[in-house]
Amino acid sequence: MINILTLIGRTKELFSEDVNKYEEDLQNIVSSSSFLVLGGAGSIGQAVTKEIFKRNPKKLHVVDISENNMVELVRDIRSSFGYIDGEFATFALDIGSWEYDAFIKKDGKYDYVLNLSALKHVRSEKDPYTLMRMIETNIFNTDKTLQQSIENKTKKYFCVSTDKAANPVNMMGASKRIMEMYVMRKSKQIEVSMARFANVAFSDGSLLHGFNQRIQKQQPIVAPNDIKRYFVTPQESGELCLMSCIFGENRDIFFPKLSENLHLITFSEIAVKYLKKLGFESYLCKDEDEARSLVKTLPSQGKWPCLFTSSDTTGEKDFEEFFTEKEVLDMERFQNLGIIKNDAIYDNEKLNDFEKKIKGIKNSLQWDKEDIVKEFLKLIPDFAHKETGKYLDGKM
Repeated sequence: MINILTLIGRTKELFSEDVNKYEEDLQNIVSSSSFLVLGGAGSIGQAVTKEIFKRNPKKLHVVDISENNMVELVRDIRSSFGYIDGEFATFALDIGSWEYDAFIKKDGKYDYVLNLSALKHVRSEKDPYTLMRMIETNIFNTDKTLQQSIENKTKKYFCVSTDKAANPVNMMGASKRIMEMYVMRKSKQIEVSMARFANVAFSDGSLLHGFNQRIQKQQPIVAPNDIKRYFVTPQESGELCLMSCIFGENRDIFFPKLSENLHLITFSEIAVKYLKKLGFESYLCKDEDEARSLVKTLPSQGKWPCLFTSSDTTGEKDFEEFFTEKEVLDMERFQNLGIIKNDAIYDNEKLNDFEKKIKGIKNSLQWDKEDIVKEFLKLIPDFAHKETGKYLDGKM
């Protein structure tokens, strides 16, 4: 198995010092608590679920819409950790469904609710219908499950935001920024915390995960060569979420501190390292046709066709940031975790109007992307949406 750390240009795990320092507290709190993980079969959700499971919780329920991913999660956990003394159960449910509401009504008693469900791809804004589902998933399902947690007297609610929520330029990042506003509103009724973090290396559906698929299917590797990104490993994403959930104060947003340990790297650099680990030299092609043609012959010569190009698709941010200059930070509490300290700042009237307008648009069964962007701008006036007219589905 390839070491992910070396591929993303690192030799050291990001959060090991902080996790080790607080491990006894983590063990004591997790082993005496009950947990509900929503979106628990996605890449981050699986990582969080495993971090909780290995510390022997009293009860751990996992909900995800993907039945297949849930099966793999259970197989992975049983193969890695075996069993716990407490109750462990999974439920293949859509959080937005009546079936899920019935499930929560019957049980619903958890100390901690962690929501990892999201539409996370920038490409999801390519059409107005997927974009509307993103709003439903990222914003309104979060608000709904928050309210259910309040009614069930949950101790703490955690959800994942994104680095793209800081000065957003795409609809995904903006949807998470609006989600943060809804979470702040509910923070007067329940303890909440969040996390913003970088790309999770080789997470499901990511470009790096796609490298695995391309090799298995004997297809060229394609990657941008002009975009540098920060990456965390799946385990690091789980550790960050659990640390925020357990130790975050009300309204805290955790993020990885920028340091020499968090290395900026391009996707094309990772592709070259990845192929080298597999025993292939990367061969740079001039276009898609050449790459598709050469993949039939080059691998037998120890080379793999690659197409590295500049990025020109909608929603790509020129650089990554975890916080804005207006946000108040605590950089002292942890070694490698920074914290954004938030007051409960939100405009209740605007949030109510946003929900009313979006639901009205949905009920009409006809809307354009511009209709949604207009409503986003009312909540985020400085939203610098970058529309190029080009999307990742139009590329190899």
